[in-house]
Amino acid sequence: QVQLVESGGGLVQAGGSLRLSCAASGRTFSSYGMGWFRQAPGKERELVSTISWSGGSTYYADSAKGRFTISRDNAKNTVYLQMNSLEPEDTAVYYCAARMGSFWNYWGQGTQVTVSS
Repeated sequence: QVQLVESGGGLVQAGGSLRLSCAASGRTFSSYGMGWFRQAPGKERELVSTISWSGGSTYYADSAKGRFTISRDNAKNTVYLQMNSLEPEDTAVYYCAARMGSFWNYWGQGTQVTVSS
C-alpha cells in the first residue's frame, strides 16, 4: 500500500514557477514508477510527466516539454515537478500517481495550481 500526498500548489502569475512535491508512505517507494497528471475544469485528466523507479527514464507530454522537470528522491520518498514559464492553460488540479507495471495503482488527493494572466 502506498499513500501519496501532494503539496506546493498555489496561485502564480503567468511566467512564474512552482515546484510540486509528492510525498509517499511505505518502504517500497523506490519500486514504483511515478507520474504527474492534471485535470482542468470540464476536461479529462491528462498525463503530464512520468519518471521510472530509478529516475533514469522520464517522459513529458508535449505541453510540458521544455518547461517542466520531473525528479525523484528515493531516500526521501518524494517525487517533484518543477514547473517554469507557467501559462494560464496550466491551471488545473495536479495529481501524483504510482504504478508498478502498466496501471496507475495509487493516487494522491491533488493540489490546485492556478496561473493568472
